[in-house]
Amino acid sequence: MSTHPIPVLLYEIIQGLRARNPDRVPLIGVAGAQGSGKSYQCRILAMANQPRFAHFSLDDVYRSRAYREELATETHPLFITRGPPGTHDLDLATRTIEHIQGVGRDQNIRLPRFDKLTDDTAPQSEWPLYTGPAEAIVVDGWCLGAEPLDLSDLAEPANALERNEDITGVWRETVEYELRAKYQPFFAEFDAIVYLRPPNWEIVRTWRGQQEEQLLGRPLTDAENAKLDRFLMFYERITRWMMAGHHNANWIVQLDEARKVTRIEEM
Repeated sequence: MSTHPIPVLLYEIIQGLRARNPDRVPLIGVAGAQGSGKSYQCRILAMANQPRFAHFSLDDVYRSRAYREELATETHPLFITRGPPGTHDLDLATRTIEHIQGVGRDQNIRLPRFDKLTDDTAPQSEWPLYTGPAEAIVVDGWCLGAEPLDLSDLAEPANALERNEDITGVWRETVEYELRAKYQPFFAEFDAIVYLRPPNWEIVRTWRGQQEEQLLGRPLTDAENAKLDRFLMFYERITRWMMAGHHNANWIVQLDEARKVTRIEEM
C-alpha cells in the first residue's frame, strides 16, 4: 500500500466500510479544486490495489460536444464550456457505478472516458477495460459533495465572467438548479466523501497553470494564460462555496500551497 497520506486514508475508509458491510461494494468520492491532485491520488490508490479498486472521474462523464451545443443554444451560451453542474452525464456515471458493482470475476466492462483535446466523448472502443470483481469504487470530481448554492447570493456576480457574460443570471441560476435537483441525489449515493481543501482560491489558479504547463511541456503563452483565467471563472463560485464549508464531506484533507497534507479532519 502507498505511503502517501491521502491514498492511505482512502484505503482505511474502504476497509472500514467493507468490515461493516461485507456484501456492499463501497462507493467513495474524492472532491477537490482544480489542480489539487485528486485524480492523481485516486490513481495511486487504484494502481496499488489493482484490480480490486475501480476508479473513474466526473471528468470522464462530461456531456458530449453536441449536447452542450444544444444546451448552449436553448439555455445559455456559457454551457458550451464543460465543468459546472449541468455538463455531466450523471445517468452514465450511475450506470457505470452499477455495472462495476455487478461485474463478476474475470468479467470486463468499459469505463467511460472524455477526450479533452477534442472536447468530446471518446469513442467507446477507446474506453479502458476494467476486469472485475471490484472491492471498491472511487470517483473523483471537483464539485463532488457540494451543497446547493445560496439563492440569495446569485444576484451578485462572483467574477468578470458572470458580470459580463451572464448579465441576466440565467447561467448561474441553472447551475444552481442542476446542483440542487440532480447532483444532490447523486452525491447521496456515496458511502463516504473526502474533500481536498486548498488553502486559498488564488493557489487554485497556480496549480491549474502548473498542470497545463506539464501537459504542454512548456510555459503558457499570454493568450493561453488569458484563456485559463477565463476558464477558471466557471469554477470559482462553487469552489469558494465548498472552501467556506458548504459540502457534505466526511473527511477534510487540508492542503498547503505545495499540495502537502497539513491536517485531516473527520467530520
